[in-house]
Amino acid sequence: MVWIKWGFVALAALLALWAVLALYGGWRWQQRTAALVADLAAARRPLAGRYDPASLAGLPPPVQRFFRAALTPGQRLVAGVTLSHAGTFNMGEGADNWKPFASSQWVEIQRPGFVWDGTIRMAPGLPVRVHDAYVAGDGILIPALFGLVKLTEMRGTPDIAEGELLRWLAEAAWYPTALLPGQGVKWSAIDDQSALATITDGTVSVRLTFRFAPDGLIASVRAEARGRTVGGAIVPTPWEGRWSDYRRQDGMMVPMTGEVAWALPEEAKPYWRGRISALAYRFAD
Repeated sequence: MVWIKWGFVALAALLALWAVLALYGGWRWQQRTAALVADLAAARRPLAGRYDPASLAGLPPPVQRFFRAALTPGQRLVAGVTLSHAGTFNMGEGADNWKPFASSQWVEIQRPGFVWDGTIRMAPGLPVRVHDAYVAGDGILIPALFGLVKLTEMRGTPDIAEGELLRWLAEAAWYPTALLPGQGVKWSAIDDQSALATITDGTVSVRLTFRFAPDGLIASVRAEARGRTVGGAIVPTPWEGRWSDYRRQDGMMVPMTGEVAWALPEEAKPYWRGRISALAYRFAD
């Protein structure tokens, strides 16, 4: 019976260590998140003004329809937004392996940037914490077990910076005034349902095709090449995001749900499905 007793002792010690790792890892991760958010705020630039429909003259027709559907005249410009999400994340590089996640995100419009702080539950009591960010022209992707053991760290390269700025542009459906003339986005006509958006931040320049639904709102976005991690290497791959369930928030029509996928030759491979659980804007003066 002694071995049973010592077995319980060992199990209790293991559970205690697990709890300490989770608590300490969460605390350390919060410190790193706060530092990233502080850097994001430090890069902020002044922003003022309101939406004037007269500013739409010369834009491609589907882009004009979008702004008229999404905004109300006199709408204050979004300066920043804080969001919370919940959903599932596909961890499988080959076969699907969906895991639940919850996240918080901070976004700045000028200078464009964001910090995404996510927690993916790989198994009960086994969190992988993730920082996905674009801060002052630097792209960052860091997943860490318990928030302590980094599984990889990607930052400081043009590929990562471009991929993260692409994400900021794709998610502008949540902060649509960032797409207005004068906010840094340049629009080019494609056809009556789509248009090309280009944005440049310092040395980083990206473009996305926006496709608009019959109601004028953004249905999807697509990049012909975004860096995808395959076997530890970055492979340029077509990438798509789809937005749905639009609701009016602070005078703007914004999507509450979304799905993001790699557009592989054989089929689309979704890897993020989420829903907005909280949304708070900071407006320009």
